[in-house]
Amino acid sequence: MKAPKNRRVYVIGYGAATPLGKTFRETWERAVKGDAGFRKVSRCHVKSLSSVVGEIPDWDPKSYDFSSAKEVYNWNAAFVVLTMAVCKEAIQNSGLLINRETGPKTACLIGSAINGIDSFRIAMENMRNGGPLKVSPYLLPNLCANIPSGKAGMLLGFTGPIFSPQGACASGNHAVALGARMIRDGDCDFVLAGGVEMPIIPEIIHGFSNMNATIKIHSHDRAYDDPSKASRPFSIDRKGFVISEGAAVLVLAADEKVSKYGLTAKAEVMGIGMTSDAHHFTRPNKNTAIRAIVETIDDAGLTPNDVEYINAHGTSTAAGDSMEIACLRAVFGDRLKHIPISSNKSQIGHSLGATAAIENALTIEGMQRGVLLPTINYIPDPQFDGLDFVADKARKHRYEIALSNAFGFGGTNCCVLFRGV
Repeated sequence: MKAPKNRRVYVIGYGAATPLGKTFRETWERAVKGDAGFRKVSRCHVKSLSSVVGEIPDWDPKSYDFSSAKEVYNWNAAFVVLTMAVCKEAIQNSGLLINRETGPKTACLIGSAINGIDSFRIAMENMRNGGPLKVSPYLLPNLCANIPSGKAGMLLGFTGPIFSPQGACASGNHAVALGARMIRDGDCDFVLAGGVEMPIIPEIIHGFSNMNATIKIHSHDRAYDDPSKASRPFSIDRKGFVISEGAAVLVLAADEKVSKYGLTAKAEVMGIGMTSDAHHFTRPNKNTAIRAIVETIDDAGLTPNDVEYINAHGTSTAAGDSMEIACLRAVFGDRLKHIPISSNKSQIGHSLGATAAIENALTIEGMQRGVLLPTINYIPDPQFDGLDFVADKARKHRYEIALSNAFGFGGTNCCVLFRGV
């Protein structure tokens, strides 16, 4: 194999759809205001106290100019059309023109945790009601993890590698990490890297509820009359995450291609770290999570003293939040008290394989604008005394080096360090 080119990698654009908005711009504007995108579930019927979810507002797959009624009927796994839309937004935001020169050198890596399971559910209903001939011939491709990237390529015209990093709730960071390595080594010049998730179906909602992973809202809970208070990372009354829809895609570019094509760098991918726990499928391993953070900082050629902001995994579970802070204290020591920490999941919930990519886009936009997004709904927990969670309101603050944490089921950990430019 050829020697790696050791190129620097920059983020030149991004797109997103979240419970705060159908586009990144809508998401950002509401995030800065301190809004939360939670409501009673409307996509399906559930019999559960965990019926508060994060849904993309007014999302209609037929509303896009590339998506006809026939297209939506055939591609009934919602993550397919959503990925196409967000990739299109990201490319437009980046200013990259996909043509005969750039297209063959543009890859697409979109991670997901549950992929097209909604399509399988539709097929099962059709077979139950109408027999085997009612199962769509599109079922198998709707289930394939690489299909969203492939359909985005058909829409936008790129022909580089396409695949789906499957890292559960760390998938978005895995996509950025692998995409950055591919550009560094010369496998491609550009990568659309991110994650997508459309998990609002009864079985997934009930499964997480029965796992005691998502919040159960009883009449005495402060979110009972106000769903916006359901997700409260690091708060003393945190009770579990809010499951959400969402997608985000970052456009990565090799350093020399940014100047060649007149593009604008928003941030540099400085370091990545990936580990696994070999411990338990849901309970994290403190030692290997710490190692992921340490290796990320080391890969960037920096020290813990250089990190100026942490976008935490912060799911709003009692054990998960405590474990993450313990890991951060082990890495940063007393200096952690002086590093702002926030969890975007307080506003957008947990969109599984898409979450890290959404958080990365929000972090980079924050560096661009000199804004720290808040951890809303925060009520202090004594075990976290002295830490700055950017409670409740966004804050003006200039920072250049940001760490993004992501930890997933199965014991998969992936962290990314960005430098704002």
